[in-house]
Amino acid sequence: MPQITLPDGRQIQYAAPITAHQVALDISLGLAKATLAAQVNGVLVDSQTGIESDASVRLITTKDPEGLDILRHSCAHLLAMAVKSLHPTAQATIGPVIDDGYYYDFAFERSFTPDDLLEIEQRMRELAAANLPIQRRTLARDQAIELFLAKGEHYKAQLIQDIPADEVLSLYQQGEFEDLCRGPHLPRTGLIEHFKLMRVAGAYWRGDAKNAMLQRIYGTCWADQKSLKAHLHRLEEAAKRDHRKLGTQLDLFHFDECAPGAVFWHPKGWTLFQQLISFMRQQQNDAGYVEVNTPDVMDRGLWELSGHWMNYRDHMFTTTTEDERIFALKPMNCPGAVALYARGIRSYRELPLRMAEFGKVHRYEPSGALHGLMRVRHFTQDDAHIFCTQAQMQQECAQTIQLIFNIYRQFGFTEIKVKLSTRPENRIGSDENWDVLEGALHGALASQNIAYQINPGEGAFYGPKLEFVLCDAIGRHWQCGTLQVDLNLPERFDISFINEHNERERPVMLHRALFGSLERFIGILIEHYSGILPLWLAPVQIVVLSISEAQAEYAKTVFRLLKQAGFRAKLDVRNEKIGVKIREHTLQKVPYLVVLGEREMAESQLTLRSQAGENLGSFSHAEAIEQLRSLSKIVPIDAEVLGG
Repeated sequence: MPQITLPDGRQIQYAAPITAHQVALDISLGLAKATLAAQVNGVLVDSQTGIESDASVRLITTKDPEGLDILRHSCAHLLAMAVKSLHPTAQATIGPVIDDGYYYDFAFERSFTPDDLLEIEQRMRELAAANLPIQRRTLARDQAIELFLAKGEHYKAQLIQDIPADEVLSLYQQGEFEDLCRGPHLPRTGLIEHFKLMRVAGAYWRGDAKNAMLQRIYGTCWADQKSLKAHLHRLEEAAKRDHRKLGTQLDLFHFDECAPGAVFWHPKGWTLFQQLISFMRQQQNDAGYVEVNTPDVMDRGLWELSGHWMNYRDHMFTTTTEDERIFALKPMNCPGAVALYARGIRSYRELPLRMAEFGKVHRYEPSGALHGLMRVRHFTQDDAHIFCTQAQMQQECAQTIQLIFNIYRQFGFTEIKVKLSTRPENRIGSDENWDVLEGALHGALASQNIAYQINPGEGAFYGPKLEFVLCDAIGRHWQCGTLQVDLNLPERFDISFINEHNERERPVMLHRALFGSLERFIGILIEHYSGILPLWLAPVQIVVLSISEAQAEYAKTVFRLLKQAGFRAKLDVRNEKIGVKIREHTLQKVPYLVVLGEREMAESQLTLRSQAGENLGSFSHAEAIEQLRSLSKIVPIDAEVLGG
């Protein structure tokens, strides 16, 4: 006689075992139709799973994040069913849920084509419309292996062989198709309505380049047609904003196979890069940081001491000298910062010591993972390492969080999510130390009245961390900044300071990055602003245009005045139609154009035109410079308006 307790505290007594679907039906017919699964005593289960004893039950619909994941997971199974229906020799492997959708990997003798995708999607719709019941059953490990081998599904059999021998496996069946899965799943295929197959890509079995190449079909699935349409629109907008395309169009950077994963910065792109560094340098200077620089190549012994050699060796570029010493290009700046701190005896009067570094790091990323500026092998981090006492730790965390929020808002990012990753199972240090470190981050966020999400067990092995996630102009989320608190490296390197009692004391080390990678942050900015960067950041801020050759000398005078005033200006006195020149520089996303004709020259004035084509009026030289200085102030900007 189970007693069911609902999230609102209401309790329902039943005389016999019950299912979540029946609980929903007792509340309302509409809720029963909307219920996809349930959370029973904190565990997600199918809506038809029997509940035999007292339990807390939360009904899951598409309004819940778990509901959308279940919908997408069931859609991945529908995809596999459709592929097997049309191509019986294809082998199904895995089909997980990902951001905004799902994928499924297949082994097949030929490549899937766009026409295949259309046919597969149509078959999915037919199978969904059939409203097939989705049913769960369990099998012992050996029985499951035998079942899938009999079906020719060798990849599934390999997956099962890696599962502990005593574990009971669950399978889900819809029609004649059956798949290995932990679940839960929808009760029937008819609930899958709003989906689309997106593309095909290559993927190695189990992510290992030594294994066979599979075909990965990506799809998206949503609770309603409106959400699906909005997602497809975002993808179209994202394609227009692709930083790789805009980087070429705006002549900012390029990549070359002579240096895979490294950026060749063109003059305009390097100007943008340096503007970001100058901006951050000033912000850090105002916040009490000192700037340092550490070597790019350091001895293996340093990386062994820091722990990176054991945990990160496969991602490091190394070289061996004639005397057999092994050196590594630094993948991180932290050990160098500790080596700087360790130089000499430190006093508590020096703390907190905030050391910032624009450090170039190198990490070996698989070639298939490289993606424009977003994923590279050689990049620059705006790192900082703060050494402080335990008493100073929470305040330093709070000030760092405030700095991060202030800086992001100056780029027009107003929606910022914070995630707190807590102690993982495999960690070093005592629980008491972890309590102190996690407490400092909790307290720092609370002092700023900042809401945050907890990611249990997702911290680094040496300490908890905060992640700062930005929402861009078209609603995409980018994880950028991080703040970590660490007692591990100070202990490994045995660093200390002399406290007020003239005793050695171990400092706390805070690891902090705001942009994260400058390269990646530039890619995010290009897409956020759709290439139309704010005036203070734009590589070329103003172009001076002459309407005819008669204004060429006057244009040169105006150009010199703007340069002397500190603006990044260009001059265009070509013997070309003014409409052509305006179009060219507009396509180059230049924020402002100065147009000079006979009237402007006669009156010693200039006409300002915005990137959007708005005529801002005529100004004297001094008025124009003052107006442009006002426009170039760093203030929070509505990127959605700028980005079109």
